[in-house]
Amino acid sequence: MILSNFKVIFWDFDGVIKESVGIKTAAYLGLFSGADEALIRRIRLHHEEHGGVSRFEKIPLYLEWAGIKPDADTVTEYCDLFSKTVLQAVIDSPWVPGAKEYISANSGRQRFFLVTATPQEEIEEILSNLDIESYFENVFGAPKKKTDAIRETLESREILKSDACMIGDSETDYTAAKGNGITFILRKTAENAKLQKFCEGETLSDFLNE
Repeated sequence: MILSNFKVIFWDFDGVIKESVGIKTAAYLGLFSGADEALIRRIRLHHEEHGGVSRFEKIPLYLEWAGIKPDADTVTEYCDLFSKTVLQAVIDSPWVPGAKEYISANSGRQRFFLVTATPQEEIEEILSNLDIESYFENVFGAPKKKTDAIRETLESREILKSDACMIGDSETDYTAAKGNGITFILRKTAENAKLQKFCEGETLSDFLNE
């Protein structure tokens, strides 16, 4: 019962609430489906090692690698295509086992905040479709940085750092939690094997026993 020790929980979304990390990976690769294998491999590795980083940072970088000038119009075009590709697929993706049940059962006794790299309007639409938006006091999506979202919430809500934790599956989540002095709980996945090796503290695979 790791989570019961905390009054406040900051949740990541992809890979923590929904099993949607693979959907995002496929979408990034699909944007450059005609590229050579070396570029595809480079994009896959970068995305998997930088989970939790916004598409607004990744897509301009991948365009540069592909030899495409990442001007504003081109970045917007690729980001829009990415969004159209992933939105419904994320909604339809499987829940991380026990996540929905834990959130719905405990939102009355714990305070939940969502921090994600998914764009603000998109994550709000996803949560509305999943009918779980009411469980979170605040939802923070891109372009808001996770570190800033946590810091501002702790300060504005006068939350003790010892009362709060962050559940994430990426180095970005780990850095956001540690940078704010709160406990980090790693949701272990096949994609974050490297993070598991150096991540200190509690881990979980699902929420079935929480």
